[in-house]
Amino acid sequence: MRRALPIVAALLLAPVPSLAQERSPEMAQTLAELSRVLGESHALRQACEGSGDQYWRARMNRLAETEAGDPELEARLKDSFNAGFAEGRRLYRGCDDDTRRAQGLTAARGRELATTLSRAQYRSGVIQPAPQEEGVTAEPAPR
Repeated sequence: MRRALPIVAALLLAPVPSLAQERSPEMAQTLAELSRVLGESHALRQACEGSGDQYWRARMNRLAETEAGDPELEARLKDSFNAGFAEGRRLYRGCDDDTRRAQGLTAARGRELATTLSRAQYRSGVIQPAPQEEGVTAEPAPR
């Protein structure tokens, strides 16, 4: 799980030009799903680190800033984040093995969504998936 978190965070922190007007419905849905995962991750992390921890909320704020050119999408992302947070809070009130396991599963889902977003290519307003690259992984090859 700890390896997945930096990958998702790096994708969210990477400088991205504001392309909010070019989002396809599929891309907007993926962003909303990622926002929900960030909200759930925020709740799970706070369950273990305390309510002062703002790690995932800060990442969500960066995502919302990127989408500020589309107020409707920005509102949808914030609603998704809040729904994920509420669900995480409802299901995991304290830090235990179940919460840690949920953190790992949520991080894996976030990684999948972030990878989907990072592979999108923008061409004349149409988002096309990037071709699959053989042998490319998130981890370096063993030496």
